[in-house]
Formats: sequence, structure tokens, C-alpha cells
Amino acid sequence: MKPGNDNGGHTADTPTPSARPPGRPRSREADEAILAAALDLLIERGAGWVSIEQVARRAGVTRATVYRRFPTLTDLLVRAVEWEYRDVEPGSLDRPDIDGMITEWAGHLSRPRARRLIRRLHGTVDDLPELLRAYEDAHGSHRGRAVRAALERARAAGQLPPGSDPEILQQMLSGAALQHLAAHPDTTGAEEVKAYFVAVLRQAGYRSGRP
Repeated sequence: MKPGNDNGGHTADTPTPSARPPGRPRSREADEAILAAALDLLIERGAGWVSIEQVARRAGVTRATVYRRFPTLTDLLVRAVEWEYRDVEPGSLDRPDIDGMITEWAGHLSRPRARRLIRRLHGTVDDLPELLRAYEDAHGSHRGRAVRAALERARAAGQLPPGSDPEILQQMLSGAALQHLAAHPDTTGAEEVKAYFVAVLRQAGYRSGRP
């Protein structure tokens, strides 16, 4: 983390978080501006170079306004990650077959902002593991279950060898996704991303279409 940043952004002249008086209205607009600013700064700079003061300035609010909602920087960034995936329903990740699954992946990984966010989150695994855990709770674990279900269906349909282990294949694909994020430019198009995953799956015996 950035020297002098204790995840909460507190210094000697930083006001301590104050309790919100009962009945005091909260501004949803301010909440969303703060969360959006925190997420943008996380993507642009990385967690170690984000501060409460920067978030407040970007959101157009005071530091006290941020602290009333989020006592520490870690609390704020975790909530921002959860907010990013707030509209993702677990059922929406299910795909009837592998082709639909990797098509959805390719669309997601062809968006530069999504790619940068995933890289930032995995980059916090040592210094701020709460962020990666928030991603897993909000999105990753649901996606993992959906992937394993699609692989099981593909195995039953004869598209994968009978002895294939869906859990191992899911981990292999997750590793392949991280490799793509690290080794390929963020301008890579969806068709190219899809071709990459198809090539990886073929090494595991995948055959597209029904036998």
C-alpha cells in the first residue's frame, strides 16, 4: 500500500467518523457519486494509491460526507466492488452450453474497463484481500458454479471426455482468463477472446456441437 495510507486515510487532521443522527436523510445521489469515484480511482490507480480525500474530490463532496458513510478506505472500496456487481443475478450467469458461456465471457473480457478492474482486484490479494473476497462473494463464486454446471452438461452431451473433472476444468479456464488479461492488449475484440477460450478447451478434449 502507499506509504502513510492506513486504508482509512486517517491523519492527525482528519475528522473522525461521526454517527449519523437518527432520522437524518441520506442522499442516494451522494452515495452513488462516492462509490463511482472510488471504483474509478481503483481502476485508474490501484488500491494502494487511492485515498478518501481523492474520492471526496472526485465525487464532489466533503471528506466528512465520505466518512459518515464509510469509516475506512477499505470499507469504501469493498462496498464499491459490491456496488459494481449489484445488478448481476446468479441465474443470469447460467448458460445452456459451452458456446453460450464462452460467448458471454468474450463479451465481458473485450471491455477494457472490466479487464482493468479484474486485474486491479487480483493485484490486491496480498495487501488488501478483502477486495478480492468481496468480488468472489458478489460475483466470482456464482460464476464458478455456473461454469461447472455448463461443463457438466457438455460432458453429458459428449462434448468433453467422460473422465473430465468440471472443477479442474473450471480452474483451468479461470487461469486462462487471468493469463489473457496479463498477456493480451485491452483492445482485443470479443471474437478473438472467444477463439482463445475455444483453443484452450480443445486442449482438454472439447468438441463443439453434438457428436
